[in-house]
Amino acid sequence: MKLHELQPLAGSKTRPRRVGRGMGSGLGKTSGRGHKGAKARSGGGKAPGFEGGQMPLTRRIPKSGFKNVFRKEYAIVNVGSLEQFDDGATVTIETLRSAGLVNNLRDGVKVLGTGELTKKLTVQVNRFTGSAREKIEQAGGKAEEV
Repeated sequence: MKLHELQPLAGSKTRPRRVGRGMGSGLGKTSGRGHKGAKARSGGGKAPGFEGGQMPLTRRIPKSGFKNVFRKEYAIVNVGSLEQFDDGATVTIETLRSAGLVNNLRDGVKVLGTGELTKKLTVQVNRFTGSAREKIEQAGGKAEEV
């Protein structure tokens, strides 16, 4: 068998339905839509979510909550997980990503204060919690916001 001899399985490829192309096609005149009625018209049928005149579910359920469109969502890294870097290293968003600590960047990176840090690191990310900044500086490092 050669590449130019390959063919799809018999019956796997069907021709598209050609409606409204004369009586000989089997789908002429009304094109398989029957006679009259909403479904026979163009744009006919009911809207999605229509419940036969009953108050739709989306309108029966009370409105609740508020979604702040300006909210910033940060990828989080704990201070304890920075321990894997070498002493005196500069930790940036790129180094965190290459180390596998950050996958989805979102609006930036925020360092949280969970865990302990013994190495002197210069950490350059978008945000720090107070406890994280304190632990980094206690270990002799620097916490710089980018």
